[in-house]
Amino acid sequence: MRRVVIVGGGAIGSAIAYFILADQAFRGSVTVVERDPTYARASSALSASSIRQQFSTAINVAVGLAGIAFLREAHRLLAVDGDAPALGLVEPGYLFLATPAGREVLEANHAVQRACGADVALLDPAALRARFPWLSTEGVAAGSLGLAGEGWFDGYSLLQAFRRKARALGARYLAAEAAGFDTDGTCITQVRLADGAALPCDIAVNAAGPWAAALVRGLGIDLPVRARRRSVFVFECPEALPGCPLVIDPSGLWFRPEGERQFICGAAPDPADDPDDAPLEPEHARFENELWPALAARVPAFEALRQKRAWAGYYEMNTFDANGIVGPHPEWTNLVFACGFSGHGMQQSPAVGRGVAELVVHGGYRALDLAPLTFTRIAAGEPLLERNVV
Repeated sequence: MRRVVIVGGGAIGSAIAYFILADQAFRGSVTVVERDPTYARASSALSASSIRQQFSTAINVAVGLAGIAFLREAHRLLAVDGDAPALGLVEPGYLFLATPAGREVLEANHAVQRACGADVALLDPAALRARFPWLSTEGVAAGSLGLAGEGWFDGYSLLQAFRRKARALGARYLAAEAAGFDTDGTCITQVRLADGAALPCDIAVNAAGPWAAALVRGLGIDLPVRARRRSVFVFECPEALPGCPLVIDPSGLWFRPEGERQFICGAAPDPADDPDDAPLEPEHARFENELWPALAARVPAFEALRQKRAWAGYYEMNTFDANGIVGPHPEWTNLVFACGFSGHGMQQSPAVGRGVAELVVHGGYRALDLAPLTFTRIAAGEPLLERNVV
């Protein structure tokens, strides 16, 4: 009987709990430690909740393909007593735009995606204007459009569906804050809680999101995961944009529709102005000074937009290479990582949840080999760089 303790009850942690307990070969217990069961500050609850295959690394393309396959079946797989979750999945695609200087990278990424089986197309400016007449192609040399398997969904509903299904299968959710670990040699024996209590474990999973680094600091592990604020702005446009996908502008701006005339948008700040643990207050001045002008330049109809509201959440940014850190630690024999997803955790939760569950139950990956995301690349100083971080 194996005792598994998962620190972090967001989409990743809850997906892991679900997949472990859904595996008929598992014999044991699963406890999920979640510091805030309201999820008020959780990255999962504050995510823009999109999914794509347009990454620059083969592993992320494969994870995206596995994720969309799961989301299409989630209403059946995550149903409890006949009550199926409604995730609101839509698949209008992603559109990455490139300048002449960025076209070579776009084409290289496109080749990786096609080789992995992603349904994507390269479009020249004339084809972009024909398909999206509301889009300005000023300064654009090419665009890469996802034709299937890319879009967005209700991330909070996915989180709650994973959580509810895991609990129905026997997972115990504990509202507490994990403070560290007790050890014996190279083995973790207990997860210590902030209130002084302890949870004995045979396997400890670090799915603590933006707080993953603090959790393992006492083990002497320098985990390159930091909480980085990202603001999302909601606005209305007087005109509808037929067929609008999620658009990634060369400036780093992204936007997508939420209904017929409502949209959300955001952009990562300048790296020099992206501190750790910034207050979760939306950057309203950036919208006025930077994002709105960029929006209007790309879509002339956005000149007349009306901002409605905004929110901010944390990316659990892997500052080493912007890719998830998944799998066992090379020295702490029963410590497993599932963190550092750099804004992609919601969409990657199905594949990562299944993969970590396979490690726990079977000792190795079965459905999809997540070995490229191993922690050992960090210790070896060998980054797996992801170019397409949005």
